Amino acid sequence: MIKKITADLIFPVSSPPIEKAVVIVDKKGKIVAIDSLKNHDASTVEFHKGIIVPGFVNTHCHLELSHMKTMVDTGTTLIPFITAVVQKRNLSVEIIADAIKKADAEMYQNGIVAVGDISNTIDTFATKATSKIRYYTFIEMFDFLQEANAQNTFEQYFAVANQLELKNGAKKSLVPHAPYSVSKNLFKKIKDTNPKGNNITVSIHNQETNAEQDLFLTGKGEFVTFYEKFGISLAQFKHNRKTAIHYAMKNMNPRNRNLFVHNTLTSKADIEAAQAWSKNIFWATCANANLYIENRLPNYQHFIDSDARMTIGTDSLTSNWQLSVLEEMKTIARFQSYICFETLLKWATLYGAQALGFEKDFGSIEVGKMPGLNLLNLDTDLQLKTDTCVTRLV
Repeated sequence: MIKKITADLIFPVSSPPIEKAVVIVDKKGKIVAIDSLKNHDASTVEFHKGIIVPGFVNTHCHLELSHMKTMVDTGTTLIPFITAVVQKRNLSVEIIADAIKKADAEMYQNGIVAVGDISNTIDTFATKATSKIRYYTFIEMFDFLQEANAQNTFEQYFAVANQLELKNGAKKSLVPHAPYSVSKNLFKKIKDTNPKGNNITVSIHNQETNAEQDLFLTGKGEFVTFYEKFGISLAQFKHNRKTAIHYAMKNMNPRNRNLFVHNTLTSKADIEAAQAWSKNIFWATCANANLYIENRLPNYQHFIDSDARMTIGTDSLTSNWQLSVLEEMKTIARFQSYICFETLLKWATLYGAQALGFEKDFGSIEVGKMPGLNLLNLDTDLQLKTDTCVTRLV
């Protein structure tokens, strides 16, 4: 059985918006045609007020931290935030599993069709096995810049990766946590184990806080003190007198799809250096998490000026009030209103699908794809407002 759906505007994303058009989908949600409304009997068409867009792609989430909603204070900056997560994340298996299941359902209800999800444990694997969302799971590793610990750390997280079974198009890869937490030895083990080409995505947290920049520019700052509090010495660490992203690039594979996440302090020069290093670069912004933790946002104009492929993530319920790509779009539009709706939509859909290697099915409304269809209660002026909401149609 097919469904015929229309609205004031259809946004394919891969092509200009269409008026008076019908999207025809089969019972599995695959688009079989996009046609003119005049060719169809009105009684056979489902009419909606607003605009229809593809399902959203959330390129950065920590689903396994869903049980920590409201447990960590806002505005503390990154290092106190990390400390609180480490100290408070261990609750009962039942509480963690229930929160993960509810968060997955929340994302689906919010029109999200695919997620790039960070996993340090196996906690999310049961939910992912039955989820209606397609996941790219990033098995994240960190050894706190301790070269001697790289092998043990790698073995620990590699064992986690081996327990994830992939079904229905799901993917996984091994990834480094952040420049400030991964030694050269661990970077090498990750790079040597992952496939070498652009058929995988490698995610890394990048340039979230001044302390991260200080560590690599001067070898000093809050991260040195942070590690000392946990009895970890950085005596063997040698700073490179360049921003943190340069350390990451030196130790990552430019042939992979590389997804740099947060980028709160990333400069135009950093962006250009990365995009010269590799043609497979994507960026992820988690606006609400940046405000929650550091009370600041990236300068998105730098990314626009550099023709960067920006994507949108939600981060976790530890650092956000909800898991909604639409709410991220609204926040960006509120604080940096020069970014037009069409640009934000491309970040939220097509570029996200490309970043995760899911563009064959998701990211745009095209015949043969199964992108999901979301209805936004927007007027044709396309101004995101506080009360703009999403209704999942397919």
